[in-house]
Amino acid sequence: MTAFTYRNGRLACEAVPLETITAEVGSPVYVYSAGAMRARLETFQAAFADLPALFCYAVKANSHIAVIRTLAAAGAGADTVSGGEIERALKAGVPPEKIVFAGIAKTDDEIRMALELGIMQLNVESVPELLRISALAAERGSAAPVALRINPDVDAGTHDKISTGRKEDKFGIPFADAGALYGMAASLPGIEPVGLHLHIGSQITTLEPFALAYRRGVELFKDIRRSGIPLRRLDLGGGFGVRYRQEEPVPPAVLAALVKELVQGLDAELVFEPGRALVAEAGALVATVIYRKDS
Repeated sequence: MTAFTYRNGRLACEAVPLETITAEVGSPVYVYSAGAMRARLETFQAAFADLPALFCYAVKANSHIAVIRTLAAAGAGADTVSGGEIERALKAGVPPEKIVFAGIAKTDDEIRMALELGIMQLNVESVPELLRISALAAERGSAAPVALRINPDVDAGTHDKISTGRKEDKFGIPFADAGALYGMAASLPGIEPVGLHLHIGSQITTLEPFALAYRRGVELFKDIRRSGIPLRRLDLGGGFGVRYRQEEPVPPAVLAALVKELVQGLDAELVFEPGRALVAEAGALVATVIYRKDS
């Protein structure tokens, strides 16, 4: 669905002229197409319909409650990076069991909140974080469902500042250390290793980085299971690009075909975390020209 079109020379969002909106609420104003957001999510859901896949909207892409609510009503979960984002997701109607808590700097209060709510999983970035979650969960006599974020050492081929899956990037646990750390996690009080997580960057518009990272993730997932740790969830992150100028993003159906090939016979829940891919092309900032100076 195309969110913005010209109707009789007037730019409209869906069928509503933007000037009608500004006449009602003034400007500047952000205008979003709920239909476009739903359609984009449904495209992903349809492509993966024969796989046990959950799409958790990356709230950092746009944290407005109306945006989160629209996607939650269409079946999305939420990928969050703070206690505030968790609260927003809950207020927008996302149930705790569909909330992922990621981020590299979770505070004690945020970890306690996640444990008390019973969210789906906490994505763990480092050994100190794992030990802290263990202590806080053991303190309250519960088990924290965790997925270790693995750094697969894959270059996303995008802008340097939004690449997160190379070994020199600060994110995630080194691939070579993953086996030992899963063994450690399984032995800690208050920790239940439930999954494996990876995310290699944002605005990725070619299939090759996804293929390499996903393949490494699936192989490691199998190795961890063979070691005796019964992982049940593979979180493959997001990073799906959108078109700003001449980019040609990877169609969801092509991504789905790749994933189906790689996870055949795996018997695991899948999680994806699209953010801008769901909302970037659905909105516009509408402003009014006050003066025009010719010079």
